[in-house]
Amino acid sequence: MKFYMTPGSCSTGIHILLEECGLIFEVTIVNLLAGDQYKAEYAAINPKGSIPALVLDDGTVLTEFSAIAWWLARSYPKRKLLPENLIDEVQTLSVMNHVVHTLHTQGFARIFTTERFAPSSSDHESVKAQGRQIIDKAFTIVDRELVGRQYVVSHFTIADAALFYVEFWADRIGIPLPANCQAHYRRMLTRPAVRQVLAEEGYASVLR
Repeated sequence: MKFYMTPGSCSTGIHILLEECGLIFEVTIVNLLAGDQYKAEYAAINPKGSIPALVLDDGTVLTEFSAIAWWLARSYPKRKLLPENLIDEVQTLSVMNHVVHTLHTQGFARIFTTERFAPSSSDHESVKAQGRQIIDKAFTIVDRELVGRQYVVSHFTIADAALFYVEFWADRIGIPLPANCQAHYRRMLTRPAVRQVLAEEGYASVLR
């Protein structure tokens, strides 16, 4: 199994799930700043030019956070990365998709890759401000979902790995998290798999 990832990116969430499953895998770093995602070698694996990508032992290529997380949960059911209760399973998918499609691709993307939303530099500050509004609103929604809970549902699932990577981003760029999200982030930092992944990706300082 080969895992294509970028330290500190959304692929960190998949990295956590791979470790939670106790899998053995080979890592290839995709340097987004250097444009590795657009080079022919990576395009042959994932023509979308996105990370993460997971190449299975039979050569099948999985892309997109939600798809890879779902595959891991379904392939390793003993890890209980999906709830057995249908309502909780739907809640898990709902929060994970909210993180990926709103917090990440609508909110943080406007801050990290502003030029994609507005070619003119004169518009960049307004784009970033819009991104921040989306982030704040989206975290407020998640915060309500976490009331009275340690995780998105009664135990750690794929949704928590997704939520962690955006909480991590917020922490890194100084965006305050609402109380329940902050408690969730601190709780995630105590999980051995999370600590291992952050250390391996060069973010051990977060654990101090």
